[in-house]
Order: sequence, then C-alpha cells, then structure tokens
Amino acid sequence: MPESPSLNQWLAHLESMHPVAIDMGLERVATVGARLDLRFDCPVITVGGTNGKGSTCAMLESMLMQGSYRVGLYTSPHILDFNERARIDGHSVSDAVLCDAFAAVEAVRADVSLTYFEFTTLAILKLFADAKLDVVIMEVGLGGRLDAVNIIDPDVAIVTSVDLDHQDYLGDTREKIGFEKAGIFRPQRTAICGDPAPPQSLVEHANAIGADLWLFGRDFNYSGDRQQWSYGGRAVRRHALAYPSLRGANQLLNASAALAALEVLRDRLPLGAQEIRAGLVLVELPGRFQVLPGRPAIILDVAHNPHAAATLAQNLDQMGFFPYTHAVFGAMADKDVSGILSHLKDKIDHWYFCDLPLPRAASAESLASALSAAGFVADTDGGGERSVQCFRTPAEAYVSARDSVGENDRIIVFGSFLTVAGVMAARQAH
Repeated sequence: MPESPSLNQWLAHLESMHPVAIDMGLERVATVGARLDLRFDCPVITVGGTNGKGSTCAMLESMLMQGSYRVGLYTSPHILDFNERARIDGHSVSDAVLCDAFAAVEAVRADVSLTYFEFTTLAILKLFADAKLDVVIMEVGLGGRLDAVNIIDPDVAIVTSVDLDHQDYLGDTREKIGFEKAGIFRPQRTAICGDPAPPQSLVEHANAIGADLWLFGRDFNYSGDRQQWSYGGRAVRRHALAYPSLRGANQLLNASAALAALEVLRDRLPLGAQEIRAGLVLVELPGRFQVLPGRPAIILDVAHNPHAAATLAQNLDQMGFFPYTHAVFGAMADKDVSGILSHLKDKIDHWYFCDLPLPRAASAESLASALSAAGFVADTDGGGERSVQCFRTPAEAYVSARDSVGENDRIIVFGSFLTVAGVMAARQAH
C-alpha cells in the first residue's frame, strides 16, 4: 500500500486481505468496533429482509431529510461507485472522507483479519459516528444475526420480507431464514415486520427476547385507492398520502414499515404531514423497478431471487401492452436461477443472457440451459417471435437488445447488481 492510498487502492487491498469473501460471525468485527469506540448519540434504524430493504431505507432517508434532519444512510452493495454505500444528507461521501475512515480502522485493527464487507462497514460506521448526525439508517448486507451492522444496537429494527435467498449461509427454509433476519431485534426495543405472513421463528424470537413486535396487519397497515393511500399504526393515522415515486407492487408494504418506524420515533424525530408526503414523492432509488424515460421502455431491476422475480413479473403485467419484451439477465451461480426464470419465462420473448465479471457468476450458457429446462422454446424457423442469445458482458447483451428492439417494445435489465451496473455504465458511456 502506498503512503496515501487512493480509494481504489484501499478497495483493491481490502479485497485481498481476508482468505474468504463471506465469513459469517461477529467476533472479529465486534473486536475492532470496540477499539474504534463506536457510539451514536442519535436514533439508529436497522433494516433487514430478503427484498425491500433498499426501498425502505430510501423512503426513510427521503422523509427524514424533508424534516431537515441530518441523515446518515449505509447501504450495500453499490451499483456504480463504492461511495454510494455511505450517504450523508442524500449525498455520497467523498473519496477523501472514506480514505480517512479506512485509515482509522487500519490503525486499530492490529492482528484481526477482516473481510472486505466487515472492514468497509466499520469504516462507514466510524465516519457516521464522527459526523454529528440526527439519525442513522443501516441496511443489513446478508441475513441479520451475523451481519457486520449487527454490532450496533438499533432503536428500531425492521425486517421487510422473508423469503428464500442466500440459502448456503442462512438456511433452506423461511423459518430458518426468518430466525437469522430476526437477529437484528433487541430486547425492549421496537421490532417491525412488514411481511404479511411472517415466519413463526421470527415472531417467537422477538417474543423470547422481549422485543416490542409490530406486525403488519395487526399493529400497522395501509389502505388506498387510485389517487392516494392511508397509513394506520398503533397511535398514528396518516391520511391522503401520495404514492411513493418508487414503482412496484410492494412499495406500500415498504412505505408502511418505514412509517411504523417513524411512528415509534415520533418524539425524537417528529415529522409533519407535508414532510411525509414530500419525502414519498421525491424518493429515488436506482435499479429497483426503475423505468427510464423515453422509448423504447427500459426497466432496471436488481431482482435476483424468486420472490423478487415474482414481484417483477407482477409489475410487468401492470405496465400495459408491449408487442415484445426483451430481457438482459445475468446472475450468480448460487442463486435459484430456475426459480427466478419460472416467474418470468412467459413474460419475456427475447432473452439476452450474459456472463458477469466474478468467479461465482453463472455462465450465460448455463442460464440459457436453465431457461430451456424451464420450458422456454426458442424459434428455430427464423420467425423471430422467441429467441435466446448469450454474451460475454451485460453491455454487449444490452447493445444487442437495443439494436433489435422496436420503438413500442420494452427492455428489462435484471438479475445481479452487476448486470444492472454493467448496463448503466454502458448507457453512461454513450
């Protein structure tokens, strides 16, 4: 490492520092966290869940910023720039601030080996602790109980949804995964679950530790018509709310969980009706059923598990008629690819599978084989109604789709964050 490393030099160093990329457990990160003396003098909200974490965090950030609070938001992974992971007042922190935080972790780490995620999480928590914030929002990276952010005790913990993903690490049933997600709950603190059908393991764990559990449908809910919607909590009702600018079928579930958290914290972080409405209208989050302006329609969505794919299929159905749907798709080999494709094989006419620049990525050819096994039959007579092609990169797949698409058709780019990132970078380059 040079004497004053750049952000990219730091990140390259961190990627090679620990023998494995994912190494579950809190002992190492808690040891270094204690040496950093991490303390927050403001409310902390931790958000976990299989899907919906990013949307819920973005809505919380947007509403709280409308109340003029100084908000720190930690999310992962990033799409284009690492700096996206650490935001203060809606802006990514600078390279220089991140480098200083990395140096602070390195100065106390001594002989403790940290993964890339553990090291960067500690650095971002350190810079947040030093930033005199009014509220900190932390998105769980993987699971909950053993995720690095769980060394911090949240005032409110949200689990947005529980479904099958990361089964090699979290277990192969919703009950096992629900227990891991519930690990972010704390005794005598509020635990919110936005899943309409929570696993019993999550409910039992919350009750066993004495958390104040808020369940969707029992403690908070929503209702609405085409123009507006309403939130109902234990003590707060909010009427005539604008729909979130984030599109998609589950966004009112996510918004309700966010509003439940704000209800719990209303004495410490009061917000008025207009601030809530404006925050919902102005929220932005790249890559979550993001429909780009112009024609043909282009949709970016980091749907990379069956639950998210089912939601994507539902959202596509609600978009209206398109003559043909083209899809650019790349995924990791450890994902339930057949489960993802089963929800979308009847929604998409032309598939453009791509390799991704990671060893654990599924090859484009293996994705094409999975689609064939799921029952999708490409045309062989040259009629052009249904097709499958394979490409080396998301950018190459996207260029081919763009060259083939009609003005009234649509292109969906989905799967891994790397798939969406590759296409976003290609679009920026043109």
